Amino acid sequence: MLTSGIAYLLLVLSTAVNIYLFVLFVRVLLTWFPNIDFSNPVLGGVASITDPYLNMFRGVIPPIGGIDLSAILAFIALRVLQGLLEASSAQFQSMSLGF
Repeated sequence: MLTSGIAYLLLVLSTAVNIYLFVLFVRVLLTWFPNIDFSNPVLGGVASITDPYLNMFRGVIPPIGGIDLSAILAFIALRVLQGLLEASSAQFQSMSLGF
């Protein structure tokens, strides 16, 4: 029973990472449009949710030719985390089923 609960928790965390990946993707797309007004509450919310995470990677990879490559590293890190969560969830599910 405990292993199925852990599997469910890992699946919920994986889903949360997936939602965050989508929000991060929207944020990156918005940077391509210079006329976007981030004082809009929705767009400002997207920026306030994603910028702290992106800022962690901006110090690792500086912009090259005006292109911010930190988002690529941020996406890769989140995809690795999501893969680990999904694999762990599957492992706990198989343990709870006795396989």
